Amino acid sequence: MQIVLTRHGQTEGIDPPRFRGRTELALCDHGRRQAVALAGAIARQFKPDIVLTSPLKQCRETGAVIAEACGIATQGVLAGLVDVDCGIWTLMTHADAASAFPREYARWKHMPQWVRFPSGESLQDVAARTADALRELWRLGGDKTAVLVGHDSVNKVALLQALDLPLSAYWRIEQEPCCINELFLDDQGGMRVMRFNDIAHLQPHA
Repeated sequence: MQIVLTRHGQTEGIDPPRFRGRTELALCDHGRRQAVALAGAIARQFKPDIVLTSPLKQCRETGAVIAEACGIATQGVLAGLVDVDCGIWTLMTHADAASAFPREYARWKHMPQWVRFPSGESLQDVAARTADALRELWRLGGDKTAVLVGHDSVNKVALLQALDLPLSAYWRIEQEPCCINELFLDDQGGMRVMRFNDIAHLQPHA
């Protein structure tokens, strides 16, 4: 099975950054242009059988553009791809979170594996549900190609697991909006990461 893992297009709250968590956000104009460029690249390079997205609007919008470009009539939602629950930090700026929760924020920046967002999730929670989501996908079996549209944190955690890296390496992973990651699951159940955070298709739109 081939998996094309991507992140949704640009929305408010990415630059300058806020803890967006599970906020429903529409793509901005730039994000829609990114989605169109991503969809064109996927249509040219792959022949996906299915597009599955996080339940949040920004991913569903990105997925719809991909599905249309690839001639896929419908797309589905994979609940495990939903963004990390930031709890009461949701929509806080990083400066506000650092001021209100200085010790927790410092731990998030230096030891993210030991953080649970107040009233929210930990990276261990995210790892468990992304693994469940991939197991659900693998049950489809065969030589299918699936496009998954997720979020920054969810994608990072999924890639850490695919690379057998610890959650402490969270900040060593980058996921730009509408990037392409290519993963391959072989017949023996092994996973290989073939491409990582590729944004070459976005360069004219940067």
